[in-house]
Amino acid sequence: MTHIRKNEGVCSRSTQVELDENNIIISLEVIGGCAGNLSGISRLLVGMTAENAIEKMKGVTCGNKKTSCPDQIALCLMEAIAQ
Repeated sequence: MTHIRKNEGVCSRSTQVELDENNIIISLEVIGGCAGNLSGISRLLVGMTAENAIEKMKGVTCGNKKTSCPDQIALCLMEAIAQ
C-alpha cells in the first residue's frame, strides 16, 4: 500500500511511503527539504516496521519549529497504518 502526505511546517513538501501487509517500510521518499539527510533517513527506514520508525521519530523538532521532517514522516506512517 502506498500513502502520500502533504507535509506541514517544514521545508519538505510531501512524504510518500509504501508499506507491505505487515507494515514493513518497502520504500520512502520525501520531496523537497535537505536532500542528503532525507535520502539517508529514507534508506535507514527501509525494512523497518512503521511502528518502530514512528516510535523513533514522532515528536522530533527542527530548530524553533514545532515539527521536523522526521516528525512529518512519522505522521505519514501513522496515516498509512490507519488506512
